[in-house]
Amino acid sequence: MRVIDSHTGGQPTRVIMEGGPNLGTGPLDQRLRRFASEFDAYRTRCVLEPRGCDSIVGALICEPNDPDCDAGAIFFNNRGYLGMCGHATIGLAVTLVNQRIWSIGTYRLETPVGVVDVEVLSPQQVSFENVESYVFQQDVRVEVPGIGEVVGDVAWGGNWFYLVRNSPIAVRVERIPDLTEVSLKIRAAIEAAGISGERGEEIDHIELFGPATVSGALAKNFVLCPGGAYDRSPCGTGTCAKMASLAARGRLRADEVWIQEGILGSVFSGQYRNGSDNRILPRLTGTAFVTGEALLEFSDEDPFRNGIVQ
Repeated sequence: MRVIDSHTGGQPTRVIMEGGPNLGTGPLDQRLRRFASEFDAYRTRCVLEPRGCDSIVGALICEPNDPDCDAGAIFFNNRGYLGMCGHATIGLAVTLVNQRIWSIGTYRLETPVGVVDVEVLSPQQVSFENVESYVFQQDVRVEVPGIGEVVGDVAWGGNWFYLVRNSPIAVRVERIPDLTEVSLKIRAAIEAAGISGERGEEIDHIELFGPATVSGALAKNFVLCPGGAYDRSPCGTGTCAKMASLAARGRLRADEVWIQEGILGSVFSGQYRNGSDNRILPRLTGTAFVTGEALLEFSDEDPFRNGIVQ
């Protein structure tokens, strides 16, 4: 399997260039389900140890179903599959530029949750307009054992998020272990309380906020990803969900810039235009760098050929 690695604001993306599963044709959401049900070993062998790590998000390049699109992509991580991934979209675009498949210009990327418009601004900088984002429920209260009552919004930015209004602990890099533990408890409490997305979907991302520490940024976040790892970047879909929450409360106007700082100090710049039914169409800009290219080998005699699955 030939892969190219990159990082977007510190968060890694691994793009499968060759040797991935043949998912056939059809809508991307159907091909994602086929990936999960018939070819999941390709996911685990790509992103799990000993060849990967918990923070890697994989991207499989596919032929688009939509003839107006330039490429399709299915995103996955150590736990399963993602409808959309913002940092990985930026990393994928930079990877395709690095391979001279794309160049400076605009492209359309089909994902399992919709079409994303991508603009390559430079070999390292990319903007994309995400799928429509919105707040499903505001001021959702949950009692978290050992922490107390937590209040937040349930919002969609390409994945489902619980946006915690006031973080129980300081959002600082030296508190990452504590932030992870708190976020895991919040996610467990949400699940136990039966809080879900609009159609009963699992809320698998928890996002905490604190004061920004980088000049120009307006907030600093910590995002717990579905597999228990934290997002090293400011989280693309999480920033879109945050902008939807701010817009719903009248705290962010269309075309007003929102600069979101991640836990490591990297930033995404975002703004939005109005969508349908009180939803927004967020546009996000970030920077990625290719970090390496590899041929992953899989011996039939290797007991961890398909990764260390726990």
